[in-house]
Order: sequence, then C-alpha cells, then structure tokens
Amino acid sequence: MVTAVTERTTSATERARRVAAAVVDPEVPVLTIEDLGVLRDVSVEAGRVTVTITPTYSGCPAVDAIRDDLLLALTEAGFAEVAVRVTLAPAWTTDWMSEAGKEKLRAYGIAPPTGRAAVGPIRVALAVKCPRCGSLDTKELARFGSTSCKALYECRACLEPFDHFKVH
Repeated sequence: MVTAVTERTTSATERARRVAAAVVDPEVPVLTIEDLGVLRDVSVEAGRVTVTITPTYSGCPAVDAIRDDLLLALTEAGFAEVAVRVTLAPAWTTDWMSEAGKEKLRAYGIAPPTGRAAVGPIRVALAVKCPRCGSLDTKELARFGSTSCKALYECRACLEPFDHFKVH
C-alpha cells in the first residue's frame, strides 16, 4: 500500500535528483555531474537530502566546488537540510559517463574516452581521434592536460591541440 508520506518522499527524491543531476562540472562546463557519472545516488529521508558523489580521481580538486554547487542548488530548490557524501569505492570509471556526455565532450573539442576501462595488467595504447577533424593521426604531448583526468594531445592532420579524457 502506497501512503501519502511514501508518495511525498518519492516525489521529493525525484525532484532532488533532477536538481542534483543538473549541476555542471566546474572543470568541464558542458557536462553535468550526471553526464560525467560522478552523481551516484540521491535520497530523501525525513526531509534530509543526501547526495552521494564519486570524484573522477581521489585527489580531484573539483570535489569541493561540486559539493558547494550541490548544496547551493538544492537549498535554492527548497531543500533545507542537504548533505553531500563523497565516496571513493567503487572507484569512478569512464564507463560511468553517459553517451550524451561523451558527445558533449566531442562537440566542445575534448576527445571523449573510448572503449571500456581495462581489467588486468596489460594496457594497449590506442589512437585518439581528433574531436575537430576526426583524424586518428594524433600524438600525446603531455600525460596531464588542463586537469588530471585529461591528457594533452595534438592532431598531426589539422595541427590543433586538444584534451583527451583518459579512460580509467
């Protein structure tokens, strides 16, 4: 039997999830934290919203900004009591990124991760497609780009530099 309290909690949870899902990643402003796969859970119990996030890296400098943005967005949406929980297990993986998020990265000029996170000790480097011209004739310039979750590449065809979101 569904009670009025259960219905209110469910609709509050759905509303809180929509608000949290719309929070933009501070390092890649075309992605929401839902696109990125950082948003893991949203629950509402006794009027208290708890949001669980998993950062892309354990030392990700954007975590504090994401926490602040979540607190602000949810309190502005009328939720008085909000907690943001950061969890490192299971570790974030690019497999959690949405296909829409990967397309947003490509359109923004960042090569999205391709394939699935590797399991096992052997990693094979694959070509990274240029998000501007589509060429596979690219080279890594620096293992770390504008943020630690990206590497800096250059396209040998169009000569444009670009970030590549690393697979992990």
